[in-house]
Amino acid sequence: MEKISFLGLGHMGAAMARQLLGTGHPLTVWNRTAEKAEPFVAQGATLAASPAEAARDADVVITMLADPAALDAVADTVVPELRPGAYWVEMSTVGPDVVKALAARLGEGVTLVDAPVAGSTDKAAAGQLNVLAGGDVAGVEHVLAHFGTVTRTGPLGSGAALKLVVNAAVLGGVALVAEAMVLADALGIDEDAARTALANGPLRGAVGRAFAEDVHFDTSLAVKDADLAAKSASAALPVMEAVSEQFRRAAADPDIAHADIARAVTHIRHSS
Repeated sequence: MEKISFLGLGHMGAAMARQLLGTGHPLTVWNRTAEKAEPFVAQGATLAASPAEAARDADVVITMLADPAALDAVADTVVPELRPGAYWVEMSTVGPDVVKALAARLGEGVTLVDAPVAGSTDKAAAGQLNVLAGGDVAGVEHVLAHFGTVTRTGPLGSGAALKLVVNAAVLGGVALVAEAMVLADALGIDEDAARTALANGPLRGAVGRAFAEDVHFDTSLAVKDADLAAKSASAALPVMEAVSEQFRRAAADPDIAHADIARAVTHIRHSS
């Protein structure tokens, strides 16, 4: 069984890494805050003191990090440690340009796969994510299948690109629901009546996500994703830019910055 190293145990990363426990793969974990790795060590994983240590001798390195800057910092120490034949599965939301730049840094014989995921922490905990996998996926598809359904998206970078499309639609829908509720509030419409009417229309999924509980999509990361989407298009995306600004204003509140985007919906409603 391949030796797997999982780097990044935030809300999504921790839920995903748990799917690898008990699979027979020797699992090494690393997180910037080491305390978050303690439950994994208690269940048989090995704690690495650094990303370099985690990558050393690994057959598969999986990264689930916050943003391009975090990935770049990890890459500085991981790249020299990857041996020929190893796979690096990049599952963060960083966009296709960052993925291609990372590929250019890798040594001969190291295979990079971009495989961000669609779905929130509830789907991650249930192993029911949609893995959007670009590049030469065949060698790691059986590993990715532990996280959910693997969708092959095309060449390297295509998974990262499709993730931006998916997140742009999700965040745009959630922001639109928030503003629709602002209108409903202004018109004196009962909240339950407004939510039910919206849920019975084409925004059903967005309504569910806007008022979701027990899931987590960090509002500050939503800002990052919306910005990435807006900057990645060759043409202007004025709606996406407006969505980004809505979440940015919400994230300026320290009580909301690292809360789920459902809290941002409340902020939009009450600050409009």
